[in-house]
Amino acid sequence: MNFKSNNNRNNNSGGQKEIRRQQTTTQQIIAENVKHLIEQLEQGKSEALTAYLGAMAHFHNYSFGNILSIARFRPDATHVAGIRTWNELGRHVTKGQKGIPILAPMIGTKRERREQPADDSEKVTPVLIGFRVVYVFDIAQTEGAELPEPAKVTGEVGIHHARLIDFVQQQGIELEYNERIAPAQGVSYGGKIALLPGQTKAEEFATLVHEVSHELLHKAERRTMTTKTVRETEAESIAFIVSRAVGLNTSSASADYIALYHGSADLLTESLTVIQQASSTILDALFADEAEQLAQAS
Repeated sequence: MNFKSNNNRNNNSGGQKEIRRQQTTTQQIIAENVKHLIEQLEQGKSEALTAYLGAMAHFHNYSFGNILSIARFRPDATHVAGIRTWNELGRHVTKGQKGIPILAPMIGTKRERREQPADDSEKVTPVLIGFRVVYVFDIAQTEGAELPEPAKVTGEVGIHHARLIDFVQQQGIELEYNERIAPAQGVSYGGKIALLPGQTKAEEFATLVHEVSHELLHKAERRTMTTKTVRETEAESIAFIVSRAVGLNTSSASADYIALYHGSADLLTESLTVIQQASSTILDALFADEAEQLAQAS
């Protein structure tokens, strides 16, 4: 009688149940944070949505659910880390501060089964086994040594303008300048973008982000039918996030983004998801060199 096979089935079944439980927990946390955001919007607090978009600019490498959580519990956060990381940086969390709950991955290892005992050449593969709630703190909740200030762009796009054009071309999108599109500053034709000549570098950057966002969003399959107003607001939200991330000042009012919400939690969640994904894709391209340098230094 082969009990080994039965145990494997039981283990696999238990593992699948745990994965489903973890997925349910993640979805519940996201739903709870979306519900909180909707409550804020229905109370006329449109700045709550702007705070979420601002969190996307600061934390574009974070997951959708974790950005929601950071924006909910600490809307003015700029740099977050766990207690151990802050301690390693010479800072400590101020007494009485409450942490921001986020989901952190739990990584296990997978070994290839062999008849013979494992040797030094056995390959170990890291695998995701689930998530757990951990707490991070914003830099404003800590005290201690000053952090080194990274180079910032203030009101000027700098090298990011050229990087954005490179990104657009890498997507196979044709770019041209055309005075005939006035008074529009930019137009997306699906595979082609036209920009109005004569804009400042900052204006052109924000306009190009807006139009390339349309290109990215048009390629994505949407579960929910969206209006032209929602699509325009999504593109403008992405332009807001990317512009903020490179140091540009934006004049958009909080109420400008309220069009993302028309009484539908599903539509709001879907809009925020595609906004986060598209802005993250663009920002990853704009900051690729910096990310590579950090990886080499670590």
